[in-house]
Amino acid sequence: MPAATLTIDPAFTIAPVNRRTFGTFVEHMGRCVYTGIYEPGHATADEDGFRKDVLELTRELGASVVRYPGGNFVSGYRWEDGVGPRDERPRRLDLAWHSIETNEFGLDEFSRWCAKAGVEPMMAINLGTRGVPEALDLLEYANHPGGTTLSDLREQHGAAPYGIKLWCLGNELDGPWQVGHKTPTEYGRLAAETARAMRMIEPDLQLVACGSSSSKMPLFGTWERDVLRETYEYVEYISCHAYYGNEDGDTASFVASAVDMDHFIESVVATADHVGAELKSSKKIGISFDEWNVWYSDRSRCTDGPADQWEVAPRRIEDQYNVTDAVVVGNLLISLLRHSDRVGVACLAQLANVIAPIMTEPGGAAWRQTTFHPFAITSRLATGQVLRVETDSPTISTARYGAIPAVDAVATYDAGRLSIFATNRSTEAPVEITVDVSRSGVTTVDEAVVIHDEDLTATNTAGDPDRVTAKPLDTRLADGKLTITLPAISWVAASLSTN
Repeated sequence: MPAATLTIDPAFTIAPVNRRTFGTFVEHMGRCVYTGIYEPGHATADEDGFRKDVLELTRELGASVVRYPGGNFVSGYRWEDGVGPRDERPRRLDLAWHSIETNEFGLDEFSRWCAKAGVEPMMAINLGTRGVPEALDLLEYANHPGGTTLSDLREQHGAAPYGIKLWCLGNELDGPWQVGHKTPTEYGRLAAETARAMRMIEPDLQLVACGSSSSKMPLFGTWERDVLRETYEYVEYISCHAYYGNEDGDTASFVASAVDMDHFIESVVATADHVGAELKSSKKIGISFDEWNVWYSDRSRCTDGPADQWEVAPRRIEDQYNVTDAVVVGNLLISLLRHSDRVGVACLAQLANVIAPIMTEPGGAAWRQTTFHPFAITSRLATGQVLRVETDSPTISTARYGAIPAVDAVATYDAGRLSIFATNRSTEAPVEITVDVSRSGVTTVDEAVVIHDEDLTATNTAGDPDRVTAKPLDTRLADGKLTITLPAISWVAASLSTN
């Protein structure tokens, strides 16, 4: 059996675990909002129409921050449509997803939902079809304590200030599909003007500039450079978006998707630091990886249907995830944690129904997709400091990335508690991993679970919601060495302590 060794020392820290790494995303797309998190009349609905079964699963998922309301949707959105009496709200055409938006759910509902879910709101601003005045109006309505027209209007709607600190300055405006698509200089100047004006109201806001929609965009790199030349001193983060799929059947490359995420993050960091050097600034720009997931775009329904067919909450990209997808999600979380020195925010896109860890049926059940499990486990176990893991692993060959380590891992350490997250990316062979934990002083394995199935296509459904779960994994801890056998295409989490 191939063997790998991991060496862990609590002194070799990368950065503190950032709770915002475990964010997710609610967009007015498909059934994410309507019949997802919000369904008045459902058997579990509370007084606000929020599905309590989905709220419970959101808390179990360990979500920390939720980005809203888009996504592509935000680039044509009028935020004021979604506040005030519901029976007075307008119905609009949503050009992003070729559907009808009823505005029954808006900022006021989202803020109440966040409070119930125990998550931090991350608000996106429309810089596609709108600009500085509308952004200031939204900020005034959301956060100002009172005594102005818009803050008093919020009070009339029964709400105290929302205190939203984290804001996205638009979404994917490099994309020609985007309503209000812009050049990098056009967008950068608008984002800088908006950021400066918003800080005149609240200087301590944390702002995210739009990066490239993906690393495959023609302007990737130059977009980040030109945008940051305009916005560098006014924002804390620049965004990254990435989706991975196995459309071509190249499972070996798909399972190694974290290699691409690593390169993406490091490329954007290098570009940002280059701009900082140009500007002679000591400031470091962070990464907001505020859209990431597995997405099978070849089998997804995005905006299909006749041009004159506009529906409310049609089914859109409701991918059904299998056990291989869950292993990939687990490995992508390893990549995000490993870059905690620069990744300050990350959002799994999306939360419910739309390429989501949580699925629902209208009037019916809610259940966990396979991808729910690595996210929930990592969010629960990753605390304290992220540690650098020295890895000696056999390599595997991939068509897309060449030779890569079969084993990828990260660890966290928090006051005598060590958590290890690892994946075996080999599609063929198990790997025996020996982890040197002697420097951490741990003596007890409190928990060890694995995500793996001999049927790589196994999924969870409403009828069989627990077909794929994290299962207990046998380990051996002796003389400061932890031994684990990882099956082919598997993800493991282990928690050890000094007790």
